[in-house]
Amino acid sequence: MSVRRWAVFSAALALTACGGGGGGGSSGGGGTPPPPTNPPPSAPLYTLPDAQALTSADVQQVLAQAIAEARARNLPAVIAVTDRVGNVLAVYSMTGARGTATLRAGPTGVNRDVQGAAVPAAAAAIAKAVTGAYLSSGGNAFSTRTASQIVQEHFPPAPTTVGLEGGPLFGVQFSQLPCSDVVTRTATTVVGPRRSPLGLSADPGGFPLYKNGVLVGGVGVAADGDYGFDTNILDVDDDAEEAIAFAGATAFAAPEDIRAERVSVDGTTLRFSDASSGTLRTTPSSAPAFASLPAGTGVFTPVTGYYSGAGALAGQAYGTEASGLRLASTAEFSIAGAMVLTDGAGQGRFPIRGGTDAADGLTPLSATEVRVVLEEAFTVMSRARAQIRRPLDSRAQVSISVVDSRGQILGIVRSPDAPVFGIDVSVQKARTTALLSGTAAASDLLADPSADVRGFVQKVRDFLPSATALTGQTAFAAKSIGNLARPFFPDGEVGRPNGPLSRPITEWSPLSTGLQSALVLSNIGQHLQFVTGASATDTPQRCTFLPEPAPGQNRLQNGLQIFSGSVPIYRGGRLVGSIGVSGDGIDQDDMISFLGLHNGGLKVGGIGNAPTAIRADQILAGPTQTRLRYVGCPFAPFLDTSEQNVCQGK
Repeated sequence: MSVRRWAVFSAALALTACGGGGGGGSSGGGGTPPPPTNPPPSAPLYTLPDAQALTSADVQQVLAQAIAEARARNLPAVIAVTDRVGNVLAVYSMTGARGTATLRAGPTGVNRDVQGAAVPAAAAAIAKAVTGAYLSSGGNAFSTRTASQIVQEHFPPAPTTVGLEGGPLFGVQFSQLPCSDVVTRTATTVVGPRRSPLGLSADPGGFPLYKNGVLVGGVGVAADGDYGFDTNILDVDDDAEEAIAFAGATAFAAPEDIRAERVSVDGTTLRFSDASSGTLRTTPSSAPAFASLPAGTGVFTPVTGYYSGAGALAGQAYGTEASGLRLASTAEFSIAGAMVLTDGAGQGRFPIRGGTDAADGLTPLSATEVRVVLEEAFTVMSRARAQIRRPLDSRAQVSISVVDSRGQILGIVRSPDAPVFGIDVSVQKARTTALLSGTAAASDLLADPSADVRGFVQKVRDFLPSATALTGQTAFAAKSIGNLARPFFPDGEVGRPNGPLSRPITEWSPLSTGLQSALVLSNIGQHLQFVTGASATDTPQRCTFLPEPAPGQNRLQNGLQIFSGSVPIYRGGRLVGSIGVSGDGIDQDDMISFLGLHNGGLKVGGIGNAPTAIRADQILAGPTQTRLRYVGCPFAPFLDTSEQNVCQGK
């Protein structure tokens, strides 16, 4: 990293399968296009989960159960509880608990990006609680151990799985960032979804919380001083942080049928917890009531930017105006059962609008075009069979975002029970494909103040190889970008060089992925200075230090993302925006974005997917001359037909 960035960061630390090719594409104009063959449903296919919320007494019970297990293990802990949209309801530090946690060091002892950094233990605990809440839903319950399994260089991670591809959500840990303009902060708005101080966590010790079978929040624990990930899924760990959090979640545990171990991805069953009721050293239901704990047990701990320290708070009922997420009115979105983000006072935060990039010589996306693309993607989602939801043959539930070529958000809609993490990630994906497919990619990255960031441009040009790469000649889908952002190329094949957007495997870890982590290093450092009190100024609500295409605009305003689920939008041969999808399996996300745009283009005419000739799957990259991939769509993906190869020829 640059000297300037390391100085900023260290100051804070000292204080604390289908190419989608064939056919002619749908990006041209001319003639009257045929309507899509699949009209939107006339009645709502999605409904809000039941209105449930954590009470202050519930939060106290979670704390009391976790405290009892921590005392039985003689390991004082910092315990955080959040609601479903990330409001921090408590941060409790037991007497003697470590004040910091150290992010796992680099694989060879040489640290890059945030590797080896010391961070406030409270920040680690909050990140774990947010992760448990945000990755889960009424159809799936994922923990931070689940997150660990799906973000590493091989899936599943184990000494014997070397040679397998990277995890399906590789890179998701760098989302919900404290600099994001999509997630909120307590100083600026009263509603969620909230940011996380460290993004999403892969360190075991975070679980979702359910009440009467409804997701209501998360609990996270920091106690052992290590903030890392589980590199061997084949053994069963006696992880004290996980046990303490598991005890805290008792009585608010996820329904067994939706836990991660009931979900399989590419034939691999996911992992929910190595802790169980049989491995606990206490009986949580017999834990002393919180009000009866003796003086000196611990204290509620204020965390700047997250929690005032004012005791155990009640959570918001998800789906209400006060939660920041509610059902859309018919004026906001035409399909019944859709959800939008709101400001808490009745106004949508990201209403559908037209593009902002006319000054770039484009015919911007119109509000009508954006609306139709969102409607068609929503319709594809409603027909799709979910990958990560229980019971089997559930409908997919995702968040869908459209941005213009400058990365400005033109609309966000979602299904009511889609995991919350997908809101921020769908925008990250859309902005990433819009940036790297656009004419300004190289110039923007070369204008970054970090020499580390600037260096990735030449790495891409050497790898493709093309002296003019990243100047708009190639349409990169999120899957293509993911190919280039893996520590092995082709993905998983050991002994091969890293992709040009990745760190080499000798430097790589989930805490240092490459361009993705390098772009936001200063933002994270600034934020930690704010949290620890070293600075009165927080990082701006703008990730990265790329130049502004116009005042107040940033092409990667909530960071870069490197796993599948987004395609750029073209008018003729010119990039005008991007659609991003997140919340289900990566192939489902790919399909919803790709077909949603294709069908929307057929309906309005003039816009669509990139012309086949410029898609990234035309490129043979790296010393192995391996073809990049564009999108991967599931076989027989729909609940209402047996149609296969649904992306072929589009």
